[in-house]
Amino acid sequence: MAGIEDLRNEVKRMLVEALNLEGVDPASIGDGAPLFGEGEGLGLDSLDALQLAVAVEDRFGIPIGDSDVGKEAFRSVDDLARFIARHTPER
Repeated sequence: MAGIEDLRNEVKRMLVEALNLEGVDPASIGDGAPLFGEGEGLGLDSLDALQLAVAVEDRFGIPIGDSDVGKEAFRSVDDLARFIARHTPER
């Protein structure tokens, strides 16, 4: 499905821009890699989560109302793209 793939790419660009991930190519971010914690993902922290929530609301108009919603949506690029797609009918 081309729409979700475009959305994943947009999410990756947003991550790099919003979090100032200098030297990170958006294409190098794995769709299923964890965004938070240690290991193979981006290793983001709680401050990054706040910045990411603001970026999602600014770019897509979707508020991340509480930490439980954020934990689910911010697990990976794929999870965030699906969350955005579910909350924006035009996608």
